[in-house]
Amino acid sequence: MKALRFILFGFIGLCFLLIIASALSNFGLSHASAQPEMLGEAETTRQAELFHLRRATGDAVWSGWGAAELPAIAYNEGYAFLLGYPGWPPEGWFKVPAGTRLGAAWEAVAGETFAGQAIYRSPLSAGVYPENFAVRVGERWASSLQTREWMRIQLAQTVRGDLPGFLRPVFPYRLFIGLMLGGDDKYISAAAHEAFHAWQGLAAPDKFAAAEAAARLDERYPWEDESLSQDWKAELQRLADMLRGENPAALPAQARRFLDLRAARRAAANLSPELIAYEQQREWLEGLARYAELEIWRHGGLASYEPLPATAGLPDFDRYRGFAARWQQEIDQMPRMYNDEGDGRFYYSGMAQAYLLDRLLPGWKERAFADGVWLDALLAEAVRGE
Repeated sequence: MKALRFILFGFIGLCFLLIIASALSNFGLSHASAQPEMLGEAETTRQAELFHLRRATGDAVWSGWGAAELPAIAYNEGYAFLLGYPGWPPEGWFKVPAGTRLGAAWEAVAGETFAGQAIYRSPLSAGVYPENFAVRVGERWASSLQTREWMRIQLAQTVRGDLPGFLRPVFPYRLFIGLMLGGDDKYISAAAHEAFHAWQGLAAPDKFAAAEAAARLDERYPWEDESLSQDWKAELQRLADMLRGENPAALPAQARRFLDLRAARRAAANLSPELIAYEQQREWLEGLARYAELEIWRHGGLASYEPLPATAGLPDFDRYRGFAARWQQEIDQMPRMYNDEGDGRFYYSGMAQAYLLDRLLPGWKERAFADGVWLDALLAEAVRGE
């Protein structure tokens, strides 16, 4: 009995110490960017590594992507910073596909350069941000993503706002944020995701615009249909199992069963042609960007690639050695997306089909940007007659 009491008191004491440690750690949490008017060395290095990684390996992921001139925007709470833009940029940026001009005039940032070029900044009005997506600056397509510093701050603020008052002072924000956002490798690959959107806009502007405009159908999609959700679960599980599979000879038959499941799900839910097209468009837009995000990370971890020397100074950069763990996380997460109310499931289903097409239909990427060509149709073609 004494031993049990001793263990219990020890456990309570340990919990108390952890709570105190977490509370003390929270005193140092940032509530604003250290220098919002400057991009800073760490953020500039992340962007430089993104450009370097894409130029070195991007064409191996998708022909033309690596060589494309795609400027990048990184933004915090006060400014949008524009990098890799040749010449002086015209005012603001255009939201795509709406074509709405947002933002103010750009100015060169004193004391900061990027690959020998000026870094430009534009002050942000409250609630007016470039988004985590792609935009156009003048006639040039550019990727857009929050700075990693501001991303961490915003996530902490969001979590804090969702917690009950008594937990806010002691919640382990640093640990949670680290688990959710990962290290610099994950941030750079996320920036590559947005750079791939810019490539989609540049290489297939009409298809890109239609796929993004299809997001309006989100309100009409029957997310609350429990039968549809369960059918999606089976479909996503099938995709995850195929990506885990070690028997290439069985893959065509497995892919046919997946396509049968998909056709049966759509028929059972009585999805209209418009909502079926919505699924296909979101898989093309977001699924391919997720595929590129993962593939560029994988290529970065190959022995043939050498990151920029400056990345050695980044606090959480692991030279892309964590790809295997990230890949396993993606596969494990895939079946759980069946009850996600929103287009998150299409990131996974589209990405998975892209990887299956790599195995089943060499050369599929040459046709993937053509009008009316969708991933599940290419997959059906790949297994037809097998």
